Amino acid sequence: MKLDKIDIRILCELQKNGRISNVELAELINLSPSPCLMRVKRLQSEGFITGYSAQIDVAKLGQTLTVFAEITLKNHRQIDFARFLTTIEKIDAVVECHLVSGGYDYLVKFITAGISEYQAVMERLVEMDIGIDKYFSFVVLKSPIVKSHLPLESIFNG
Repeated sequence: MKLDKIDIRILCELQKNGRISNVELAELINLSPSPCLMRVKRLQSEGFITGYSAQIDVAKLGQTLTVFAEITLKNHRQIDFARFLTTIEKIDAVVECHLVSGGYDYLVKFITAGISEYQAVMERLVEMDIGIDKYFSFVVLKSPIVKSHLPLESIFNG
């Protein structure tokens, strides 16, 4: 399925407010409600919209620690990557994991209650013998820019 400008506008608006009513969304994109709803349903069925969720202000929940870890694996066979990912995806503290190019294999984002919990998670991962050779941790002191939306219009019009 190829997206057109209306589809992109629908996705942009839904990123801003996933709870918007179909009537309000249709108004914003200058489309009548019925075709708008059909497009949203098509975007969902084609997998462009994968779900809806609430954005949580983690700071209001209490003390948390965000850490980015650069993780390098000992071996680089497909089975080594698969074993690592199978384990890491089960760790609740892992909120993002990216296979990257460069001097290490994965960039992993952890959110924990504090440094001791993060340390315990990492010690457990190393002890599990899932192929971690080394890791470097970067504690986030402040996050002045965090966006929850993708720059869809510039990606598709650029």
